[in-house]
Amino acid sequence: MKIGMIGCGAMGAGIVKNLLKNHHQVWTFDPDQSKQESMRELGAVPVSSMESVASELEVIMLSLPLTELVEEAIIGEGGILAHLEKGTYILDMSTTDVNITKKLAQYAEEAGVYFFDCPVSNGPVGAEQGTLTIMVGGEREKFETIQPILNVIGEEIRYIGPAGSGQVVKLCNNMVVAGIIVLLSETLLTGTKAGVDVKKIAEVMSIGSAQSKVLSVFGPNLINDTHHNVNFLLSHMTKDVRLFNELAKESQAATFVSPIVEQLFEIAKIQGKGNLDTSAVGQMLEMFSNHKIVH
Repeated sequence: MKIGMIGCGAMGAGIVKNLLKNHHQVWTFDPDQSKQESMRELGAVPVSSMESVASELEVIMLSLPLTELVEEAIIGEGGILAHLEKGTYILDMSTTDVNITKKLAQYAEEAGVYFFDCPVSNGPVGAEQGTLTIMVGGEREKFETIQPILNVIGEEIRYIGPAGSGQVVKLCNNMVVAGIIVLLSETLLTGTKAGVDVKKIAEVMSIGSAQSKVLSVFGPNLINDTHHNVNFLLSHMTKDVRLFNELAKESQAATFVSPIVEQLFEIAKIQGKGNLDTSAVGQMLEMFSNHKIVH
């Protein structure tokens, strides 16, 4: 198929790679020219603006870090929606605001375009290996049309429900991940301050009932103090946690732990940890405790 990709960062680049490997034609746009050049080397066709080729494409995918950027790319000045042929598909792989997602889906429907929110889990490694978990919101009748494309980039594809449903599930997922990272930081900090080696604590956790994917993915950075090894940017997790809490407030759901987790992430971001791994939130707890998990 003829596919456009807007956003060629850690996630978008991996997605493009797997699309090309499976013989799709891919046009890419990213404001960072070095990323565009990387896409050219993979075999994609970089363009100066996606709207210039939008009418020729069957599918346009977006992988962007902020809701505002997704909204601007689709319905902003020079946005792609005004240039798409009826029957085109928009697949938003970003993690964004649920209400904005629903609004974009409505605009797309009015233009005769099919919009799906397709947020992903498993990070840059999953994007590179084509093993993403993808949560899909949009028209059930058209889901089967896009499923073959999603199968190329993901391992676990789940249709959730109408537009916005994929984003709801992704925000819930990331809130749990963020919360567990904070709890892991607290327990590893407490255990080491009480005189036990951090690796022994983590080893028992990994075979006991505290075992989790969060421990296996983010635990090594906490255990080795290697927060520069980025699995998922702290700035991105901060945004997702904020979006979850906004959703909870709007849904009138009682939350006690989530707002505290958000505050801790916001503090970490203010302290300049945004470009480190999400696990760097633990450094805030280390500072408050005047103790390092790793000596």
